[in-house]
Amino acid sequence: MSDVRAAVVGAGFIGPVHVEALLRIGVEVTGVLGVSDAESRATAERLGLSKAYRSFEEVLEDGAVKVVHIATPNRLHYPMAKAVLEAGKHVLCEKPLAMNSAESQELVELARTSGLAAAVNYNIRYYPLCLEAADIVRRGDLGDVYSVCGSYVQDWLLYPTDYNWRVLAEEGGELRAIADIGTHWLDLVHAITGLEVEAVCADLSTVHPVRQRPLGEVQTFKGKEKGGPAKTEPVDITTEDYGAVLMRFKEGARGCLEVSQVTAGRKNCLRYEIAGAQRALTWCSERPNELWAGHRNRPNETLIRDPALVSDRARHFINYPGGHNEGFPDTFKQCFRAFYEYIEAGDFAAPPTFPTLADGHREIVLCEAILRSHREQRWVELKGDRS
Repeated sequence: MSDVRAAVVGAGFIGPVHVEALLRIGVEVTGVLGVSDAESRATAERLGLSKAYRSFEEVLEDGAVKVVHIATPNRLHYPMAKAVLEAGKHVLCEKPLAMNSAESQELVELARTSGLAAAVNYNIRYYPLCLEAADIVRRGDLGDVYSVCGSYVQDWLLYPTDYNWRVLAEEGGELRAIADIGTHWLDLVHAITGLEVEAVCADLSTVHPVRQRPLGEVQTFKGKEKGGPAKTEPVDITTEDYGAVLMRFKEGARGCLEVSQVTAGRKNCLRYEIAGAQRALTWCSERPNELWAGHRNRPNETLIRDPALVSDRARHFINYPGGHNEGFPDTFKQCFRAFYEYIEAGDFAAPPTFPTLADGHREIVLCEAILRSHREQRWVELKGDRS
């Protein structure tokens, strides 16, 4: 695709996903950096990369690297993204962009003045039928939006013996389920409808205020597999396992979101239903190649992902014929494709075609309002700059 080379910082669950997606779109990956030399070497060898970086400074000093992907624990996102931009390199960062809105606003301003491309990895936007849903809204075929409801639920933290660094506020932030997966839903709904949240009312729950931490870290989603560490220690947890949020949108629509990481049997299920004046749309990540359309006066429909049946924008991000399903790894590939096509075009004054740092900042401002609403047990209006 491009002669722009990338390095990936982070070798846990999501870092290798970045590497594989980059290789699939033809971007050369110079190397990877893990939490230790041993992890860097093992990951580089497993993924067929020529270099295992020894430090973040080595990544920044590598003249061959034009883009840095940040896939580290949340607390490192802000300082690393800032350092990458200050080093004159493009950056693509995992969400959340920062630990608070002051940090994320600083990154937005830095990106604006840097002349560089800077993205947040809201990859779920790039399921083709979510792109098609956005096009349906933009064409006016949905009509005025009345409501947006949905959920994002998982079960990987169902038991008090389930543990990962993400449950710790000092590592991931004061919000967990909302910030980790809820922001994907919130960003997706905004990308599809264009609606801006103006007020929230939230109720959060920490189901397991004490969890058992293994003596030795556990990779994301790996704790539920057999053969884990036998020795543990109790650790106090303040982040939420479950959350429910009511929303009012500026445009008059209403919304509700349920987020859970303790729902048995749901491995990674995002669902939305958008009710408009002309029709309704429903999509679920467990069946990502189907988009349901509901009608009042004629039969309902199910659109199957097929490049011959969708809009031009959705078609651009489909690589296989109808009936040849595309899924989670493909969303990373297509998100990165949009980002690198933008870099390759070279016009950084053009409107971005990917999730920007401003999008990441919007979600952090929203998360802070949700947390405040829960703590004060009231509706909270969103104020300040979210762009």
